Amino acid sequence: MKKDISLLVNDLIKEYNVHVEDAFIDKQEDSEVLNIVIDSSDVIDLNKITEVSRIINKAIDEKMNLDVDYVDIYSKEKGDNENE
Repeated sequence: MKKDISLLVNDLIKEYNVHVEDAFIDKQEDSEVLNIVIDSSDVIDLNKITEVSRIINKAIDEKMNLDVDYVDIYSKEKGDNENE
């Protein structure tokens, strides 16, 4: 799934300096959810997530025939390195 999503959208979202880090389908309650995790070397603010989400959703709607109930696009957490 990650490879297909990445190939479809990474060129479309590169101007925002983000890329698809992961993509997977997950069952949540009675729904099938396509989770797309984006990442960047820069901070990803809410405005950037909103713009990138619009681009990704449009590309998926136009190019992929997925049987999911909804798409959840979010950024990878930064600063989650544990020093134990």
